[in-house]
Amino acid sequence: METVNKRDPAGGRAVPAERERSENTKKTVIIVGASSGIGYETALRLVGRGFSVINISRTPCSMQQVKNYAADVTVGDTLEKAMADAVQAAGGLYALIYSAGCSMAAPIEYAEEKDYRYLFDVNYFGALRALRCAVPHLKKRGGRVIFVSSMGGTFPIAFDSFYSSSKAAVDMLAKAAAIELEPYHIFVSSVQPGGTSTGFTFKRKIYPDEENREYAAKLKRATAALANMEQGGLSAGEVAKQVADVLCDKHPPLSVRCGGMSKFYAAVKRVLPESATQYINKKAYKQ
Repeated sequence: METVNKRDPAGGRAVPAERERSENTKKTVIIVGASSGIGYETALRLVGRGFSVINISRTPCSMQQVKNYAADVTVGDTLEKAMADAVQAAGGLYALIYSAGCSMAAPIEYAEEKDYRYLFDVNYFGALRALRCAVPHLKKRGGRVIFVSSMGGTFPIAFDSFYSSSKAAVDMLAKAAAIELEPYHIFVSSVQPGGTSTGFTFKRKIYPDEENREYAAKLKRATAALANMEQGGLSAGEVAKQVADVLCDKHPPLSVRCGGMSKFYAAVKRVLPESATQYINKKAYKQ
């Protein structure tokens, strides 16, 4: 019988895959943003582990086993309505995974308010709203919340400052929520991948040279370096496996950094002075 890398708490033995799928049957997981990228790959792995998966996004997930509810996290109460309908139809909720996100490359000085407010609406306020919707359902039996964050929340990305700020806010939200929700047996985690090869790179809003003015050359170098990091980095599947492992962990960690380089940079940050890590970061983005 096939086994998976999961230990039985009672006896320390490997848990058979069939048993794990059986344990997860009827456990409903809502993924906000499972139509593509990390969210899609996470849905694929959770379906394989026996979970009932629901996607909430503007675009449906193409996977036959995934149920879809349409919502735009930036528009009215569409997210709240979709989550309420999904949970009612499923008869309960075991976990929420927030994987929606967007990015923009622009100088702080010239960025338009409508653009950075939209980014925060998707990356941070969408995560907050999804959490608030899920908590009343999760409190009934306990459960899990996972935010797909980014190492960009720990190491600032040059000319993508709004993205970095939003992910730092998500990480802090996870830490605060973990304290508040622990008495209800709700475990909250933040999964922080480094550069990941997905279509996210090509959806980034990049201001044109004329709008970047004197920052144009530096911004161009920074966005090219970032694209190379992403497309030469982790696969979406690697990150998704980490998300699925956290979800299945009996004692899930508060935060997880995905990939060897992410863990290395995080360790360096702990021992080097702030000025040194800032210098390393500047060089990474050709500044």
